[in-house]
Amino acid sequence: MARRRIFALGGGGFSMEPDNPVLDDYLLKLSGASRPKVCFVPTASGDSPEYVEAFHDALGDRAETSVLWLFTREQEDLRRLVLAQDILYVGGGSTANLLAVWRTHGLPEILAEAAENGTVLAGISAGMNCWFEASVTDSFGPGLAPLHDGLGFVPGSACPHYDGEEMRAGTYRDLVAAGFPSGYAADDGCGLLFEDGRLADVVSSRVGADGYRVEVTANGVTETPLEATFLGVAQPRRTGYSDPPSSSETLS
Repeated sequence: MARRRIFALGGGGFSMEPDNPVLDDYLLKLSGASRPKVCFVPTASGDSPEYVEAFHDALGDRAETSVLWLFTREQEDLRRLVLAQDILYVGGGSTANLLAVWRTHGLPEILAEAAENGTVLAGISAGMNCWFEASVTDSFGPGLAPLHDGLGFVPGSACPHYDGEEMRAGTYRDLVAAGFPSGYAADDGCGLLFEDGRLADVVSSRVGADGYRVEVTANGVTETPLEATFLGVAQPRRTGYSDPPSSSETLS
């Protein structure tokens, strides 16, 4: 049986760091294929055409790219599409909306089957949150709130943008102190690789971007840094798209 691998980005990748594609390069290498099949899942942004265009621009020169559309569904057989991929890359946006739409279309069960078959599941922001049991999200308004009904492919909770948004770290620690599941946080530019639900690697696109284990101990809430391996700065690959998705597309 293949290892179930999930690459969770707190921030970064093509939508946030268009001139530094090292996290996306790392993801592509996880497939082991010279030209992997990568399917982008833009559900959390409402299937934003601009986000999809950025994906194709960023990865199309070194991967066979496709898109799983759900707001204007083009594929009758979602299972066939998903199981044919080496990588499923989930974009940012609203975690709550993403989960609701996925469940309506029966996608969680297909994703679980794909992971068991060796497809790498990945995502940024909401695309990080969705794989965990619980997460910190701004899906319910301008403030941050707990979300308790994630897919649970990775045990515990998640918090992306840990250093990128002022209230993220404090809110997450307060939630864990109040009984929220312990879990993992990731700075913008940090990616956490999980294999069979366990943390296997921590990498970053910039020096100082790290991951964290946040949990309750005898001393209260403990935040343990998970020092990331800096992947270096690669030469820019993308042209023709300089602006990241709008704020409505980078929610989590």
